[in-house]
Amino acid sequence: MNEVHILLVEDNEGDIILTTEAFKDMQLENEISVVKDGEEALRFLKKQEEYSHVSTPQLILMDINLPGIDGKQLLDIIKRDDKLKDIPVVMLTCSDTDSDISECYDKQVNWYITKPIDYDKYTKVMHEIEAFYVSFVPYNNKTN
Repeated sequence: MNEVHILLVEDNEGDIILTTEAFKDMQLENEISVVKDGEEALRFLKKQEEYSHVSTPQLILMDINLPGIDGKQLLDIIKRDDKLKDIPVVMLTCSDTDSDISECYDKQVNWYITKPIDYDKYTKVMHEIEAFYVSFVPYNNKTN
């Protein structure tokens, strides 16, 4: 399997560790970049300031509850940007409200996942993400 560049947009340090450790435990050879808020994610995606050298991620994992620009606003910005809209976005969040789920799908999220609390279930979710978005990701870094 080819290495896939994943952008994790998450402000909770525990969830960052949980996600990166789950991918490591699965022995997936993916590059994972981490940013902690919506503004930083936009700088990363638009290759601005300290991120001028980064490659475009092939998959974005993002929380809804972010400081500043929240996940729903960031999703809307990404899906309206011609250079970014084809990157698959997975909402990986604690929110399971129908309104959040519906709003994210209205904004063209590719997949909405409620974060499991149990580590084994969390690892299973990472396997599902790997199966559907890492192994068969259609976005092949065409905007590097």
